[in-house]
Amino acid sequence: MIAPPACIRLTYPATDYPVLEIDHPSCRARVALHGAHVMEWQPAGHAPVLYCSPETVLREGKAIRGGIPICWPWFNAHPTDPSKPAHGIARTRFWELTDSQDGGESVELRFELRSDEKARAIWDQEFHAIVEIRLGAELQVSLISHNTGSTAFRETGALHTYLAVDDIANVKVAGLEGLAFVETAGGKRENGMQEGEVRIEGEVDRIYASTSTATLRNGARTIRVHKHGSASTIVWNPGPEKAAKLGDMPAEDFRRFVCVETANAPGAEITVAPGERHVLRTRIALG
Repeated sequence: MIAPPACIRLTYPATDYPVLEIDHPSCRARVALHGAHVMEWQPAGHAPVLYCSPETVLREGKAIRGGIPICWPWFNAHPTDPSKPAHGIARTRFWELTDSQDGGESVELRFELRSDEKARAIWDQEFHAIVEIRLGAELQVSLISHNTGSTAFRETGALHTYLAVDDIANVKVAGLEGLAFVETAGGKRENGMQEGEVRIEGEVDRIYASTSTATLRNGARTIRVHKHGSASTIVWNPGPEKAAKLGDMPAEDFRRFVCVETANAPGAEITVAPGERHVLRTRIALG
């Protein structure tokens, strides 16, 4: 791993589990090499913007609960083989940190993951994946998937962003009004049309056909989720019953976050031709 600038400190909160701690004039943050995963981000002068469970398990092969998990090269269950891991391979592998810079107004990180024997056992494709992260007054995460093989592959994916809130009962999500969605909470699959802003009342696992910016309002706070390369927006909260069954989160913490995800869900698959790439990007800003 390359030597990071002075504003980045390499820590090991668990055995053989490196996490970068960023202390910069623009923000504070934590980024795990496991999953190239932004765990925490707090712009200067503001409360934390991302929720990360205090009970998350830091272990290779186990996804971090909170922050921004990277779901790729598929979102949710594998389209044809339910024995394969949910949400793909990206979030449960260690990535290589190949660049880190103090850009003055922000910190920039670059992680890379390439196809190898372990990855091909799950997804038999040749790829070079890059995650670029910019941490400052705004947060930007880009997933760049290169097809390095000789045949096209199809992918879905998501930047599964957990946004911190004071109480889920006070949350409204705007920017999705009038859009079609599929509700999949509780194993069901129901089609609907969004009327007004989204309110979270119980478990919600809703896939919107949307390329638009979503805006979360939580009291006086506004968080905007901008998107690029994304045809789906997912709004998720486990609700009290499902949260009580999660082993890596306090049962009552379903009140402390809502996920607003930049995604390409099943039905909005991306085809990446040999030698080509696709960029999925989220940019999170306050106000």
